Amino acid sequence: MKLFTKEQKERLIKNHQYNDEHRGTDKEKSFSAVVKLFNPVGIGTWYLSELDPETNIAFGLCDLGFPELGSVSVAELQEVRGWGGLGIERDKFFTPTKMSELRT
Repeated sequence: MKLFTKEQKERLIKNHQYNDEHRGTDKEKSFSAVVKLFNPVGIGTWYLSELDPETNIAFGLCDLGFPELGSVSVAELQEVRGWGGLGIERDKFFTPTKMSELRT
């Protein structure tokens, strides 16, 4: 399964480009989570709001037992294989949600 739809990836990149341009100013924004990824056979949930297309590093709420805002390598998420060879999956039913409203 692809981790992002085309539309989600475009939104994640657009959010990153905006914040990259306005970092450290009063125009910097906190975006809603665009996509939710999860480990179907273990711990790990990622609510991502931005994606740097050059480094393939995403930003969002990462919960590996202790939720925190931070960055994660999308390439590394794609390589994860759990029990039965299952990889990280995208929640197809997730709707964009403000970071402050997320429950992990």
